[in-house]
Amino acid sequence: MMHRVDLGLDGKVALVTGGSKGIGFGIAAGLAAEGARVAVAARDPRRVREAAEEIGGHGIVFDSADLDAVPAAIADVESELGPIDVYVANTGGPPAGDDPLGFSREQWEEAHRTLVLSPIAFIERLLPGMRERGWGRVVGVSSSAVREPIASIQLSNAHRPGVIAAFKVLAKRVAADGVTLNSVLPGRIATERTIATSGSLEAAEAAAREQVPVGRLGSVDEMAAAAVFLCSAPASYITGTTLLVDGGLTAGWL
Repeated sequence: MMHRVDLGLDGKVALVTGGSKGIGFGIAAGLAAEGARVAVAARDPRRVREAAEEIGGHGIVFDSADLDAVPAAIADVESELGPIDVYVANTGGPPAGDDPLGFSREQWEEAHRTLVLSPIAFIERLLPGMRERGWGRVVGVSSSAVREPIASIQLSNAHRPGVIAAFKVLAKRVAADGVTLNSVLPGRIATERTIATSGSLEAAEAAAREQVPVGRLGSVDEMAAAAVFLCSAPASYITGTTLLVDGGLTAGWL
């Protein structure tokens, strides 16, 4: 007989970077709704405060580009909430542009810091404790562009696949210790970035009706539900993989 699924997150400590708005906030709210004790980290102090208050969590002002701030961010969470059981690596997308060779060296370097080096800096500090306690979840918020590159977001195209590969290697290393690493790949989700890239909400919705098989933009809640499940206890046999949340948009079969 099937029973209601208990996600096993009650009392777990979760850290969500980029958690003050959009997909990150949706995931933070979803984890909090399941009883997790959630720390929200982002750059804007006001947004961090408001997001933390809304979900009853703990706010941390943190810039993903500041790698030296990672140890202090972890120490802050552990001091307030306890050892971190769930880490959601979410960072805002780097700048978009029509010319794939039109980005400065500084933009390339910042994309590398935020999309690659920052998650790894967290993971190398969090995995030992997760392994010792025999339970841990790492979920990266990536992009469907890792399956099918998107011309306008070349910085994402170049960096996000590398993190997916790194997660795959680490997932095998820690699987027997009760720790999983997975990634979610959002497609056309109704966020500020999607709207800005399209020029307007109306334009984004029109494009989705024409191009996405489901016929609409995805909601933040739909995106968050997938990520929260991968953070859960029932997802213990899922590791080293990616999950598309794109309404059937991606044509590739893998």
